[in-house]
Parts: sequence; structure tokens; C-alpha cells
Amino acid sequence: MSFKEISAGGIVYRRVQDQLQIQLITDRYGKISFAKGKREAGETIEQTALREIVEETGVTGRIVQPIDIIAYTYQHPQHGNVDKEVHYYLVECVSGDLRAQVEEIRGVAWYEPKDAWEKQQKSGYDNNDFILEKGLKLLGLDL
Repeated sequence: MSFKEISAGGIVYRRVQDQLQIQLITDRYGKISFAKGKREAGETIEQTALREIVEETGVTGRIVQPIDIIAYTYQHPQHGNVDKEVHYYLVECVSGDLRAQVEEIRGVAWYEPKDAWEKQQKSGYDNNDFILEKGLKLLGLDL
């Protein structure tokens, strides 16, 4: 019997004077990633994504559409094999100022799409490449 865990998060974007910007976080391991976290009891997956984005980065978002799901299994000391699903959404920033949740992450910033992609390539997790790529495509950008 394997244990199942669901997390959710988003590729958060905003437009500043017609310039598109993508939010990236630096996680506690120093890797580039996106705001995300575990679903709490009674939450929809969409609510989880938006709550985690606010908690980790200080901005309030609006879900535009789902991007994709990353699924993998990891070993947990108590539960053994855990089947993990991470649901990612394309999320438009509607309000708030960036404020990294220092207990969880090291930093958060806005990047031009090209810079965001380069940072992901250099310092991100491999399995996140296609999530960012898909998010940028949904925003009408070709890499």
C-alpha cells in the first residue's frame, strides 16, 4: 500500500508596462523552482496552489488554466514509498508585493521570460523544464 501526497503550485506571471515577467523562487536547497506546497484537508487543488503562492511569495494570484502534473515516487522514513503528484497551474499575479517566506524558501523574484528560462536551465530541477516551457507557450512565448 503506497501513500499518496498531492501538492500544487504555479507558474506566476505579471505584465509590467506590457513586459511579461515570470516569478521564480530559490528554494531552501538553493535551486530555482516555483511556489508550491502540500494540499491541506478540505482544500481543492486550485486552492492549495493559490494559498501556497501567497504564503511563499506574498502575491495573490488568479488561476488561468492548468499546465500539467508531475508525478514521482520518493522514500519517506515513516510511510515508505510515497506517490507524489504536483499539479501546476498558470497563475496571473493580481496583487501583493514579493515577500519570500524565509522559513520555506531563500528568495523570490520576477524575471524576463528569457532570463527565467536560462535560470531554470542552469539551476532548476530537470523535471520542471517542461512545466516552465509549457507555461511560457501558454503565454504565447516561443523559447
